[in-house]
Amino acid sequence: MNGIFFALVLISFAVAAVRHLPWLAGAEGDVVPMDVLGQAMIASASDAVTLAIGLVGVMALFLGLMKVAERGGLLVIIARLVRPMMVRLFPEVPPEHPAMGAMILNMSANALGLGNAATPFGIRAMQQLDKLNPVKGTASNAMILFLAINTSSVTLLATGVIALRAASGSENPAGIVPTTLVATICSTATAIIVAKLCIRWFPPATAEVQQTGKTALEEAPTTDEADELEEFGGVAEGQEDGDGDQLERATARPYPAYVSYLVLGGIAGFIPLTVFYGREIAPWIIPGLMLLLLGFGMVRRVRIYEVFVEGAREGFQVALRIIPYLVAILVAVGMFRASGALEYIIAPIGRVTEHIGMPAEALPMALLRPLSGSGAYGILASIINDPNTGPDTYTGYLVSTLQGSTETTFYVLAVYFGAVQIRRIRYALIPALSADLVGIIAAVAIVSLMYG
Repeated sequence: MNGIFFALVLISFAVAAVRHLPWLAGAEGDVVPMDVLGQAMIASASDAVTLAIGLVGVMALFLGLMKVAERGGLLVIIARLVRPMMVRLFPEVPPEHPAMGAMILNMSANALGLGNAATPFGIRAMQQLDKLNPVKGTASNAMILFLAINTSSVTLLATGVIALRAASGSENPAGIVPTTLVATICSTATAIIVAKLCIRWFPPATAEVQQTGKTALEEAPTTDEADELEEFGGVAEGQEDGDGDQLERATARPYPAYVSYLVLGGIAGFIPLTVFYGREIAPWIIPGLMLLLLGFGMVRRVRIYEVFVEGAREGFQVALRIIPYLVAILVAVGMFRASGALEYIIAPIGRVTEHIGMPAEALPMALLRPLSGSGAYGILASIINDPNTGPDTYTGYLVSTLQGSTETTFYVLAVYFGAVQIRRIRYALIPALSADLVGIIAAVAIVSLMYG
């Protein structure tokens, strides 16, 4: 992210400087390129803080609701529902092994948009899978499949994106729920299929570990990126104690297989409804979500008011902590636009991709998302807060869906493999990047169908 941030600033300055030369030579015109660049920097920094302050209330609301769901055991319920399918996907992992429970809880947390809970479960899953790994330092097939699913995880509620859309003045902030669900189902199916095919194409791991010059741990995130992990998906304070209990419950007493398949079939049947009646269903999602989650908490005997306040407090802190990230990214993107560099680079490509539903404004989002979570988040914020675009246009829905349905692939691989010192990642990038590509294609297709 350091290189991307500096490159945006450097290119913006260089392009503005070149455009400024004719004005220095006495060319007529009221527009002073360097003055425009400076004004864009100040305006973008101010907009970032305004956006973050507007996000405080919405983020507190959603994280408060999700805390009630988490405390009531919703993660464990989902984990027990998907366990029969997980046993088939990972035949080399014993059903009662802690790795199975950690993987299931990681995916359940991702499905609910709980990055705070997903990351520690994911790292724990990798550590447990490494205990089953016969060749230390080399990624096993189970590790690769888990990471492929993790980077493309089915998302039922992209809570962070919905909150950002609401803070941006969207009239339909939950309108991306059906589009995100469809896109992530397609990307997850691709990740599983490609990973299973790669098992046949690539030879099994052997004890002969090839030296790559750098270990995965040495390629793990820098201090700045570690901060990004903490802010956007790291371990929350006080979470470790509860993780052990949830992990133990997730590995015990799964629901009967027919119950799991009935629930999964119901979710699959919900997809056509969201596609064809998404506009009618979307306004019910946020009010219904609040009622259902609070009602779930009451049934599970959760002290919903105290737990909601606890989660809302975390949401308040998260919203304030992301201000520096938003300022950095929105200023860099604002400079890139004001200098004219974005138009020079993206416009030629956009003239080609707009024929397949990918407008030029959305290209930076699609390209940056696999590289940086905070960078993509900043670009999303800049696009849906642009008066010329807005959150409820086709482009606004598309970039919101891209943010909610794709993952920071390279970053996740570095963090998870680095946690267990994996040196050879083998074919791990193939299913992960394939899932990213299919996720983008599916997002374009479903948004075109519903909002095009």
